Amino acid sequence: MVDVAIVGSGPNGLAAAVTMARAGLSVKVFEAADSLGGGTRTQEVTLPGFRHDICAAVHPMALASPFFRAFELNRRIELIVPEISYGHPLDGGRAGIAYRDMDRMVAALGVDGRAWRAMFAPLLQRLDGVIDFTQASLLRIPQDPLAVIRYGMRTLLQGTPAWNLGFTEDVAPAMLTGVSAHAMGRLPTPATAGAGLLLGTLAHAGGWAVPRGGSQAIAQAMAEDFAAHGGQVELSHKVESLAEVKEATGAKAVIFNTTPRALVEMAGDELPERYRRKLASFKYGAGVCKVDFALSGPVPWLAEELRKAPTLHLGGSRESIAFAENEVLAGRHPENPYVLAVQASVVDDSRAPQGQHTFWAYTHVPAGSARDCTEDIIRAVEKYAPGFRDLILASRTETAQDVGRYNPNYIDGDISSGAVTLRQLLQRPVMAPDPWRTPVAGIYLGSASTSPGPAVHGMGGWFAARSALKNTFHLPVPELGISTP
Repeated sequence: MVDVAIVGSGPNGLAAAVTMARAGLSVKVFEAADSLGGGTRTQEVTLPGFRHDICAAVHPMALASPFFRAFELNRRIELIVPEISYGHPLDGGRAGIAYRDMDRMVAALGVDGRAWRAMFAPLLQRLDGVIDFTQASLLRIPQDPLAVIRYGMRTLLQGTPAWNLGFTEDVAPAMLTGVSAHAMGRLPTPATAGAGLLLGTLAHAGGWAVPRGGSQAIAQAMAEDFAAHGGQVELSHKVESLAEVKEATGAKAVIFNTTPRALVEMAGDELPERYRRKLASFKYGAGVCKVDFALSGPVPWLAEELRKAPTLHLGGSRESIAFAENEVLAGRHPENPYVLAVQASVVDDSRAPQGQHTFWAYTHVPAGSARDCTEDIIRAVEKYAPGFRDLILASRTETAQDVGRYNPNYIDGDISSGAVTLRQLLQRPVMAPDPWRTPVAGIYLGSASTSPGPAVHGMGGWFAARSALKNTFHLPVPELGISTP
């Protein structure tokens, strides 16, 4: 018997587990897969010695997340922070390069450098306020109203057809759109613009970190801390119902690191009908088709600086990317899709045998698509790196249907666990100051389907745990950092 049961061991589930165990409670985590980590797993899926991140690969929130700051993740694992946060290839061998150094970035953009600085420098000056506002429920009084005003004004500008105001050339707008497309939503809208502005700001702040050895290192660090504080884990155990968990554990609190749909399936009539209807109205977004490549050598990008960039956004101009993303949301596969790619091995030599490389890429597709987009992705890379195809030693493809089967939280391939729209930023999954607490005493939801939304930051689980500590156990939030003498 334990005090707390947690269903799911993704980064949010593990964040909740660490917090509850640190508070002195007995905690047990149930995981359906045979390994921990959810979206932070790393495996050899192509050839021996090639370590591929199964979902998340580069982590803009690793150094910015309030949970990871409290947990002191940067002291527990090696986070490689490259000088180039992301690259954006364009026609004619050109490329936009997002240097972490703002002055270098501004100089590289030339005539549009001043507009770039005007966009991001005020957000960097109020970075803590921007993080506070974006990494919690939006239905509260922010700590830094000026940061919210600055962020909100830029979100409204970039989220409307007026998004090109202030820019003269095509490089900076394309780069902003490539970052905003991470949100897998319609372009332009305030929701996607807000995501892009946050990620773009972090590209010049702490940087977009790459965990040495793979994203699994993040999950492993949390799992080790959890075990050190008495936590229990049961792998290969798919929870079928809330009743099953209660009977097996006697837990006073159960935290679900699942989608709202799964919570309804497992809790059923124990949830009030009105609340069930609200969860049923939660919308899921587009899917992804993901391909992992084992390469015999580095990708031969025409633009030399791209060879140093772990993250790349392929898709061309602002208009081309917006058209492709909006085609996906209309249920069509675009002829020239947006591709998000990661070449982690250019900064982390532990990912592949010496001289060889891993390459991780996905493209957005309609929800539930069974289309194999391997050739689409290869063609997109070849456009900016002729000869890429000749480097491929092996590949592994997951369609949107495969992605959904691999992780039940990724419904129909939606790795955001819920559409990123303005409505669902306010209502994730319900409109409430404490959206992690359900109407049933002791039942909490803490996943990417809750505020503040997708990304590897642990915040959904941390907030769910904090709500449980307050409302079920009447305990303070514990310290999470590494103990020092």
